Amino acid sequence: MNNYTVNFTTPEASTNSTTDSFWLIESLRICVFSMNLLFGFPTHSYIIWLIITGTGSGVASEFFNLNLSVCELGVCLNCLFYIMSVCFQRISKLPLFLLGLSLTGRPLFQCLICVERYLAVVHPVTFLKYKPLRYRVICCTAAWITILGSCFCSLFINLTENGLLHTHFFSLQFLLYLCIQLFCLVAVLRALKQSGPGERRREREEENHMKRRAFQIILITTVSMTIIYVPFATTGLFTTLTNHYIHTLWITGLVCYILAGFVQPVLYLHRTGKLSCSCAP
Repeated sequence: MNNYTVNFTTPEASTNSTTDSFWLIESLRICVFSMNLLFGFPTHSYIIWLIITGTGSGVASEFFNLNLSVCELGVCLNCLFYIMSVCFQRISKLPLFLLGLSLTGRPLFQCLICVERYLAVVHPVTFLKYKPLRYRVICCTAAWITILGSCFCSLFINLTENGLLHTHFFSLQFLLYLCIQLFCLVAVLRALKQSGPGERRREREEENHMKRRAFQIILITTVSMTIIYVPFATTGLFTTLTNHYIHTLWITGLVCYILAGFVQPVLYLHRTGKLSCSCAP
């Protein structure tokens, strides 16, 4: 989600824009990336430290959140490399490679978190069977291999300047992850409305609390991912089909991408009681 995505999606952008407007948009983009680097890097570093030290629920239960935060650190480094590439053209290809972390890494780990909550509520026996850490390590290993492949694909597509292919590659991934999350959301909602006839009241309340918590996490994750990727997907498709580049749409999408990316870490800090508002009596 950087200037390279915009430029290679619409190669005519640099020729149709004046120099003043180009540097204005470039300055705004650098400011947004700097904000993400300034707030995102220490936040995700703190979350990784909390998970490793066992402050939350432990490494095993928060393993997907741990990998998500590691991926977010890579996104922050991508912002840093992009800012540096403005002055040092030698590293201009590195942000193109790390773009796969934004396109695939973040939504993939968010999707794994939603699937984990879905299994815990709808299929508790299966969840307990695959609860040990080694199964989460296998899933995350496969996820990182997929992310690495996405990084190479993003680099290749951007270097070939095939804007339509890049838009389709990005949009299909988003639709796939969104469908999986929506399925988990509906399934958990259905389970929330159903309760066992022979359950005690206290056990039923505890189970409903767990279901509501899982539903809220999946709902917040799905909404945040929609806010992150829908503006870029629609703007990229519109720009590719019409060959009409609108700076305001891209900057709006970039701001949504950066701000909505803080939802997941704030949600985790709230669950662990590390926010001032949640620590108040």
